[in-house]
Amino acid sequence: MNEHLAINLMGLGAGPSAPDIYDAVIIGGGPGGLTAGIYLARSGYKAVIVEKIAAGGQIFITSEVENYPGIERISGPELSIAMENQAKKFGVAFEFDEAINIEDGPDKLKTVTLSAGKHIKGRSVIISTGAKYKNLGVPGEELFRGKGVSNCATCDGAFYKGLEVAVIGGGDTAIEEGDYLTRFASKVHIIHRRQEFRACRIAVDRAKKNPKINFILDTVVEEISGKTLLEKLKLNNIKTGVKSELSVSGVFIFVGMAPNTGFLKGIVEMDPTGYIKADMDMKTSRPGMFACGDCIQKKLRQVVTAAGDGAVASESASEHIESLKI
Repeated sequence: MNEHLAINLMGLGAGPSAPDIYDAVIIGGGPGGLTAGIYLARSGYKAVIVEKIAAGGQIFITSEVENYPGIERISGPELSIAMENQAKKFGVAFEFDEAINIEDGPDKLKTVTLSAGKHIKGRSVIISTGAKYKNLGVPGEELFRGKGVSNCATCDGAFYKGLEVAVIGGGDTAIEEGDYLTRFASKVHIIHRRQEFRACRIAVDRAKKNPKINFILDTVVEEISGKTLLEKLKLNNIKTGVKSELSVSGVFIFVGMAPNTGFLKGIVEMDPTGYIKADMDMKTSRPGMFACGDCIQKKLRQVVTAAGDGAVASESASEHIESLKI
């Protein structure tokens, strides 16, 4: 188990006893949710963060962050733990469970139901459930998950010391995690369906200079195969139609994200892809409910934008809380 993950998981279920009613129930402990919690608690409001795994969200499984203002370079787990500790310092409570429903009560309170059956009441709700990595949807992907297929270079990279691996994708995460994997792997093949990359130029230039990285462009993976463990990928060049096989011991898939909003159908308005529609004040279609971070409809999904969303959501939530006192 990842050392930092072990540190975080040791605290599951711990923390201060929850009051009967919170000012804000924050669903999701990524940068957006943590920032909202910090801002609210620092302003004297009682806030609780509901997080199903570990605080930090996607940055917890990110190898390095080097575009967060004021911090030249930090590991994802280190930044996650720093944010969590800051939230706890100001008095934010934590519930490590999964939210499965939100209901309006006759007393103007929201009730958040957790998977274990617990109900948490709050005067406002901030949704910061983030997003998860999309699957390729090819044969062998689920069969070899945990046996060579991964979405976390930080978690699993060390298992491939001296071996060849592949990374699928062309965005920032794919390129940056591919570069990170060269610390362990003898060679990293970055497979991308286009010639152009969505990743920032500095990351692409760095990867191109890395002698352990090989780019396979205009190509898709059609099958993942092996015996008990992953052994090879079946590839198809979509421009030439030439099919080939690539022998690797692991494949890391970073082909986009899908929002973690399935439980919110019928609760707040979402777009056809499941992202929550929130205005510039992070207000959703339901009064008293706000949203921030990677689960909302927006152009850029980064740590810094999620944190900014969380700050705005906290301000809107505090205004709603105060309006209930009138």
